[in-house]
Amino acid sequence: MSRILVVDDEPQIRKALSVTLRASGHDVDAVGTGEEALTRVAGSHPDAVILDLGLPGIDGIDVIEGLRGWTDVPIVVLSVRGEESDKIAALDAGADDYVTKPFGMGELLARLRVVLRRQQPDTSVASVVTPNFTIDLVARRVTVQRDGAEEEVRLTPIEWGLAERLTTNPGRLITQRQLLTEIWGPGVSDQTQYLRVHMSNLRHKLEPDPSRPRYFHTESGMGYRFEPTPISTAP
Repeated sequence: MSRILVVDDEPQIRKALSVTLRASGHDVDAVGTGEEALTRVAGSHPDAVILDLGLPGIDGIDVIEGLRGWTDVPIVVLSVRGEESDKIAALDAGADDYVTKPFGMGELLARLRVVLRRQQPDTSVASVVTPNFTIDLVARRVTVQRDGAEEEVRLTPIEWGLAERLTTNPGRLITQRQLLTEIWGPGVSDQTQYLRVHMSNLRHKLEPDPSRPRYFHTESGMGYRFEPTPISTAP
């Protein structure tokens, strides 16, 4: 049984989500403010958070940023704000997915299942080692080489999904549609801005020069490819 924290200032939505999630086998806690959300996550350590952005007091974006300072708990935003700028702001802050109100309960549950699955380590995958970073996909640990020293970095759940999918298929083009469907779930196969935001974040954490990627390459209009060693440009 997964523990889900619902954060929404509308009592009707909190009640509807709580009833549906419990019927789906989850343990549910529900609060109405950002302050309560931060306190409850710290105290009960839920497996995922469903978060509204338009909260009284602390805004939802501030809640995401506050949580990302110390936890990788999956965050699914559920908001009436449907502009692309709002979605990108939430993803930049560290959200894992974004569902716009009004919403279908089936789609929300599917998105929730996807982010919960990403929390389970794949014990069949070995470490990925490059001259600049090492990814242990079993232990969910990443280290990078900077200035001659080894430094551990933290990846968000979305970044883990991208890193795992790409690095376990070296040299293979993974299409935008494949990544969106497999990592975000159904219904977002055309939301390529999701990929751009999170791939940029991943590159800034792992690439020695994010503006000139050595490992995570973009195939314009098609998808992304992981090359474990730099591509030679010599004649």
